[in-house]
Amino acid sequence: MKKPSTKMKKRTGTDAQIEEFKTRDLGSDIRASRVTPAVIHPKQQPTSILLEPELVEQLRAKGGKRGLGYQTMLKLIVREHLHEY
Repeated sequence: MKKPSTKMKKRTGTDAQIEEFKTRDLGSDIRASRVTPAVIHPKQQPTSILLEPELVEQLRAKGGKRGLGYQTMLKLIVREHLHEY
């Protein structure tokens, strides 16, 4: 019986999910912001969290003052204040 390989295969090409994301209409929020949608970079890891609607609205308001979306605003806040914890 052949022994399974323990070597990791090197990834080639692009992820099908990323390709699908690139082809989707991202909605009126993106169009209204007149900002080019961000591309997921290889060194970024997508995450998912649940936030209260009030918190999202606060992030939208604060981000809007800086010309940022709420997710970018959240990432900025985490980056600037993570060292405090």
